[in-house]
Amino acid sequence: MRAWQIENTEGLDGLKLAELELPDPGPGEVRVRLRANAINYRDLSVISDPVARDVELPRIPNSDGAGEVLAVGAGVTGFAPGDRVAGCFFQNWIDGPCTAEAMASAMGGEIEGVLAEERNLRADGLVKIPDHLSFAEAATLPCAGLTAWRALVPVGKLKAGDTVLLLGTGGVSIFALQFATLMGARVIITSSSDEKLAKAKALGAWQTVNYRSTPDWEKAVLEMTEGRGVDLTVEVGGAGTLQKSIAATRIAGTIGFIGILAGGEVNPRPIMSKSLTVQGIYVGSRNLFRDMNRAIAAAELRPVIDRSFAFEDAPEAYRTMKAAGHFGKLVIEI
Repeated sequence: MRAWQIENTEGLDGLKLAELELPDPGPGEVRVRLRANAINYRDLSVISDPVARDVELPRIPNSDGAGEVLAVGAGVTGFAPGDRVAGCFFQNWIDGPCTAEAMASAMGGEIEGVLAEERNLRADGLVKIPDHLSFAEAATLPCAGLTAWRALVPVGKLKAGDTVLLLGTGGVSIFALQFATLMGARVIITSSSDEKLAKAKALGAWQTVNYRSTPDWEKAVLEMTEGRGVDLTVEVGGAGTLQKSIAATRIAGTIGFIGILAGGEVNPRPIMSKSLTVQGIYVGSRNLFRDMNRAIAAAELRPVIDRSFAFEDAPEAYRTMKAAGHFGKLVIEI
């Protein structure tokens, strides 16, 4: 079977298409014919600088893939050939809080990823996908979808009538927009593009802010909320935007901290003085994935895909990710 591998430290030039042998699935394993991958900024980071992330080479990249079961190993129950499935970002995080063992099972980094025609995955590291979704749509769920769901539901305890602040229009933020709107929350979303903000408005955003034309966007958010601030912020920017997110979040509100995109320094004092909860969020467990899929199926929600690429053109997908012009998710179809 063919697979893309990170073979050296030359960035995207080090990504090579290889022919690999795949053994029969072992006990507790499931062989999956991958039909689509979705890419995340984390995948681009791993390819761009595997040394910084202590990734052993060669390594198959990407955490997010969906496909169909070809065969099951000894002892596997709950899956059969033909089932439509997606792999979990963490192959060893079933439920409860994250652990060191779970962190060591992140696909496309600590262990082999899914940018391949076929992969053997743990049976307890798979979930069945909603019937109404295509493989490309289902491939967007394991990282961006589940990260947004965890930020809003178990961490943010979102309820109807709450106000949510989202930064940018990448995969996590657009999933959070869809989920929050579905749950009856009011969404404020930022972007440097008026065109993207118009698309977000069409998806249900309550208010929008162009942070390029309004650099003090946290003040705009406070004005929109009559000085109170938002109940929950999904912070994907990083240290460079966190201070503004702290200012825009109400007293005793919550910030789901996800991003590493913008560097900078943070004064932690307002976190204390405003009694904020700031929770680091790194995807989620298999059981949370199942919970999210039930909600997606019930609402027949469809992920937003900006553009799809052929398997042979995978490097171009990462170049498009790097250019940061997309709205929603980028997908590689196999």
